[in-house]
Amino acid sequence: MSTPEVKECLNDLVATQGLFYTKLHQAHWFIRGHHFFDLHVKLEEYYDEITEHMDATAERLLQIGGQPYSTLQEFIDHSSIKETLENKNIPEEPFIKAIVLDFEILRDDLKNAIDLIDESNDDVTVDMLIAQKAFVDQTIWMLWSYAGKNALGK
Repeated sequence: MSTPEVKECLNDLVATQGLFYTKLHQAHWFIRGHHFFDLHVKLEEYYDEITEHMDATAERLLQIGGQPYSTLQEFIDHSSIKETLENKNIPEEPFIKAIVLDFEILRDDLKNAIDLIDESNDDVTVDMLIAQKAFVDQTIWMLWSYAGKNALGK
C-alpha cells in the first residue's frame, strides 16, 4: 500500500498545492478589473479549498509513514506549478487564464496520483484524491465559462 513512489507522489502533490495556495492568494490581492469584487471573493474561496486539500494530503501522507514537505523552498523545488512573479499586475483576462492553466496542471497531477495509488490498492487515498479532482474539474469548467470559453478553454 505505502510504497516510496506513493509517498513521493503525495509529497509532490503537497508541494504543488502549497505553491498554488500562494499563487491564488497573490491573485486575490492583485486582481484588477471590472469583475474585481466577484473575483476577489471567488479567489479566496479557491485558496481556502486548496488549503484544505493540501492539509488532507499531508495528513494522509503522515498516516502512511511519509513526511510532507512543509517549507516554502520545498514547495518551490517540488511543485509542478511554477512560481511566476510577472503575475502581479496583469490584466484580468490573462490573470484568469494563468489561474486556469495552474488548475489544469493540478488536475493532471491528481489524475496521475489517482492512477498510481490505485495500483497500490490504497482506496482511502484514491477516494480523497478523486474528491479533490472533482473540485478542480468543476473549477476549471467554471473559470473557462466565466472567461467566455468552453470547457476546453476555446
